[in-house]
Amino acid sequence: QVQLVESGGGLVQPGGSLRLSCAASGFTLNAYAIGWFRQAPGKEREAVSCVGSRWNFTTYGASVKGRFTIVRDIAKKTVYLQMDSLRFEDTAVYYCARGPHGSLCPIVPKTVNYWGQGTQVTVSS
Repeated sequence: QVQLVESGGGLVQPGGSLRLSCAASGFTLNAYAIGWFRQAPGKEREAVSCVGSRWNFTTYGASVKGRFTIVRDIAKKTVYLQMDSLRFEDTAVYYCARGPHGSLCPIVPKTVNYWGQGTQVTVSS
């Protein structure tokens, strides 16, 4: 069955880096857009980044552009989110999600049928 499993979250100081992984199974990874979303306590869910089903087209939220990089590794069936220059405001639970078949970016959240369980990222000194 379809599964998305995130890992790589943790505690990091401001200015530090983390790499999140979204391990996919049960479907052909590059046939779907994969997105990263995040949600902080008391805040709405925010789209962070996305890689589309074709041509490796990527999108980034304005607050992370230039600091985060999304990479899809077909051989490892994993989508990575490299997060550099982390800030206090990046603290949130990060989720990966699968868009519909053939989907492009950005992913419309209401079209997502599969979400990962989430991984906590805490930026603190």
